Amino acid sequence: MVKLRAGLIGLGMMGRHHARVLGETDGVELVAVADAYGDPHGVAADMPLRNTVEELIAHGLDMVVCAVPTGLHEEVGLALAEAGIHTLIEKPIASTVDGGLRLAEAFEAKGLVGAVGHIERYNPALQSLRARLENADLGTVYQIATRRQGPFPARIADVGVIKDLGTHDIDLTAWLAQSEYQSVSARATTRSGREHEDMVAATGQLANGIITSHLVNWLSPMKERVTVVTGERGSFLADTLTADLTFYENGTISTQWDSVANFRGVSEGNVTRLAIPKREPLKVEHEAFRDAVLAARGESSTAPETPAAQIVTMREGLNTLRVAEAMVDSSREARTIRLQD
Repeated sequence: MVKLRAGLIGLGMMGRHHARVLGETDGVELVAVADAYGDPHGVAADMPLRNTVEELIAHGLDMVVCAVPTGLHEEVGLALAEAGIHTLIEKPIASTVDGGLRLAEAFEAKGLVGAVGHIERYNPALQSLRARLENADLGTVYQIATRRQGPFPARIADVGVIKDLGTHDIDLTAWLAQSEYQSVSARATTRSGREHEDMVAATGQLANGIITSHLVNWLSPMKERVTVVTGERGSFLADTLTADLTFYENGTISTQWDSVANFRGVSEGNVTRLAIPKREPLKVEHEAFRDAVLAARGESSTAPETPAAQIVTMREGLNTLRVAEAMVDSSREARTIRLQD
């Protein structure tokens, strides 16, 4: 198999991980990197280090990973689309919905693979959870609730916590439920002295009736990445920090103590920590992107680890950004916002 010539633009905290994984992905050769601010983590090694996307494009690339700050996604992405290069852009797709739409349309017009790096979809716990929901292990799903809390990331300066971190939970929720958001209501606060929100509590409802809850902040010393899906047969709890998936089953033994039974509603059943294979999500994401590029070229991967995972398309990334902007608007206007098709 001829190796795909890959480039990377943006060598910050995420860029260094992309560089490592690109170097480890079968069928891909990382041939050049670029960043206007240099190479703070020393990932270039003996590769050419360029300053601009135009200089990177000159290396004759098949695919590029774009890990520049969110505010530059549109500019860099449009240049790559114009050059005819398949591109994976880190999430969110852009800083605005209009910018995201221009990106999606540009890649579609050229017949290129345009992907967005919503990495949580590739977390082993969530991959397993989605398969179990498709298998109706919970029966009817009632609610998807997420908690994403931790210390302030110094790498972020151009967006707030909703677009930076909240987009993870928006995307994974719609993906798990296989349904888009119908409405959102959010309350946010700004405590760091920056112009963007640092903390949000949001609720929503999906088109299929599932209700959602999201608690997101970067003001907590406690790091937490939890998704809880509750349905008629119990609850799944996915910890994406450890990639653990636990099933809390509704009990089948009736409670004879009336006051306890009335208080608890359903009874407590078995709790099972599920054994699942655990591959690094970023590697699975890159393999999915590689395979999508090969498919667009009329080729196929021969790598034995080829996953069943699919890319997150730019249209999906755009839908996620629309929900995020609705949350921002809801928090500013103190009202529920209904999303239109």
